[in-house]
Amino acid sequence: MDRLDEYIQQGIHGPREINPDERRKFLGTLRERVVVVLTKSQVREPGTYKEVENLMSKNNEATLFLNGNMNYSYLSDYIKLANKVGNKFSLSTNKEHDSDLGLVLAYDHAVNIEDIYITKDEKTERKEEHDENSVIRFFKKLF
Repeated sequence: MDRLDEYIQQGIHGPREINPDERRKFLGTLRERVVVVLTKSQVREPGTYKEVENLMSKNNEATLFLNGNMNYSYLSDYIKLANKVGNKFSLSTNKEHDSDLGLVLAYDHAVNIEDIYITKDEKTERKEEHDENSVIRFFKKLF
């Protein structure tokens, strides 16, 4: 009788998933498979993160999962990068749950990388580098 009940439940709710909350958060994959993630706000920033570019080229067998609930214009730079580097990519759309993550680079097997988030410190360094380049460009235009 247990098998019949299980069969009926799968018919109603679909096949059972391991860690469904974790899969919703990480755009359809598991945390143990993730190389790097970016939040939605990080993906909305102009250009691409150098850290993500480097990790994509080093891990070109990994798949790039992008949040399909976001506007395509924010995702297009990362899609172009995936095509250039040779990563597969997938748009992950979940109507019932909108993850706060915008990008996940992950394998189809466990890699157990401890620090997968790009922190504000790295972002600040990137912004300072951009600001410094802006100042140099400004003075070049003057002279």
